[in-house]
Parts: sequence; C-alpha cells; structure tokens
Amino acid sequence: MGLINVLVVDDEPDYLETLVKRLSKRNYSVRGASGGLEALELLRQEPADVVLLDIKMPGMDGMQTLQEIKKKSPDTRVIILTGHASVESARDGISLGAFDYLVKPSTLDEIMIKIQESLHANPSL
Repeated sequence: MGLINVLVVDDEPDYLETLVKRLSKRNYSVRGASGGLEALELLRQEPADVVLLDIKMPGMDGMQTLQEIKKKSPDTRVIILTGHASVESARDGISLGAFDYLVKPSTLDEIMIKIQESLHANPSL
C-alpha cells in the first residue's frame, strides 16, 4: 500500500490547518476542506481512503456530506469528528455509514489509530 489518502473536513481554519500539517508529517497524503461542498469537489477530483469529517459546519453539515460521500463512494471510510455535545449525532452518523467517531479534541495518536483501524476493516484499500 502506498501513502494513505486522507481528507480532513472542518470549518475551523486553525484546527484544519494544524491537523493537515501534523498528519502530513507522519507520511499521510492529506488534503483539507473547509466545508461539505468543497470536500465533495475534492473527492470528485481525487478519491480519499479516509475522510475525517466534522459534523457541525455551516451550509452543508457533516451528516449531509456523509450521505453524499457514501452515495458516490461507498468504500471510503468516514470518521466523524465531534464535540462532546453531539456524541448522539455521531452515533447517528454510524447508522448512515460512518466507520466510527472521535470526540474533539482528540490526540494525533488517537486519530492515527482510528485511521488505521478503518483501513484494516477494509483490506482492499
């Protein structure tokens, strides 16, 4: 397997930039999107193995984005990033096809472990 392609989707610019940089330094191929529509356009241009997806975003929220990702690319692993107040909605995301969820703030190690777990759940990636 080559580099793991990760798309980080979050409307908080500092969080997005930091996570993209930190994952890139750990030999992931990482792109960032600040919202759902941008994420879908980036995925149309180049698929991702794993999407780290915030739930609460203006415009197209994470649940709508998740549904569109799963329609267009059912094998893409989606890990929901959520604040502590929306764990229930993250669980709802699992029923819509998300692999799992992480509560923000998560450590980089927790995120990397979840990425690896998602890929092992689908060995074809």
